[in-house]
Amino acid sequence: MRHPITILALTLIACGGANQPAASPGGQAGETSAPAPSSPEASSGASPAEQTGSGEKPKDQFTMLDTKSAKETRGTMPSKLAATKTEALMKFMVVDKEKGPIQGIVISLTGTDGKKYYTEETDSGGYAEALVPVGQKYDIVYVSLGRKDITATYDVTNEPKQNIKLTLRYKKFVQEKAEPERVVLDGVNFDTNKATILPESFPRLDRVVEYMTVKKKSRIRISGHTDNVGNKQANKVLSDKRARACRDYLISKGIDGSRIEAVGFGDERPIAPNDTEEHRHMNRRIEAMDL
Repeated sequence: MRHPITILALTLIACGGANQPAASPGGQAGETSAPAPSSPEASSGASPAEQTGSGEKPKDQFTMLDTKSAKETRGTMPSKLAATKTEALMKFMVVDKEKGPIQGIVISLTGTDGKKYYTEETDSGGYAEALVPVGQKYDIVYVSLGRKDITATYDVTNEPKQNIKLTLRYKKFVQEKAEPERVVLDGVNFDTNKATILPESFPRLDRVVEYMTVKKKSRIRISGHTDNVGNKQANKVLSDKRARACRDYLISKGIDGSRIEAVGFGDERPIAPNDTEEHRHMNRRIEAMDL
């Protein structure tokens, strides 16, 4: 099930013990006491263009609540993991405030040592889990094509056999048109008038690789776009070559090519007027969209 989500409201609920928190085309396993999770201010680290194709940027709002024991929380199937002396079991429940559990969400946790840990996709009950080393603070994010900001942080204490529950609650941002979310891959640049990807683009493309690696059933379309300077047909050919170059990069990182479409639209789908250099730069872009 695909869920093109842009989070409006998210509630973190932590369970760990007695101390609970209160409420021209150019390139461009037992319970222990755990500290409360901390959340960033209501802002996003992603650029507006990375949120939606329209450039709109919804606001996030974070709240903390009390909750019950983490030990009892489980998915629709028996747990595959158990807390140990050196690893805490992170249990996630992802729910929509109005519609209930959300299936198909992957959560990433990045420790202070830079290592990443992933849940599998949430089940039909909205549950997913992961083991992480104790004694670190973790940045927690939804793995997606568009978002890159830290959803929350959580300190896992240096104690054995911790079961920690986090409930992530949000309401989807509803676009006026019922269409898949188009994400501008901001920072993907090319040599001028060529389809050669510049090295500075690789980190952004690597986030797409990450998304497709953990979302094993996902399929995407990569589309190339230009401004309206120059020959219209040449622009369309160039945009197609650039989209295919991005597709080739993803394949080189181990993503099955059958999961990636590539297409060039030239100047047919501008997101800004072609009246200034800044606007033309916005139109020279690569987009990704879930299929």
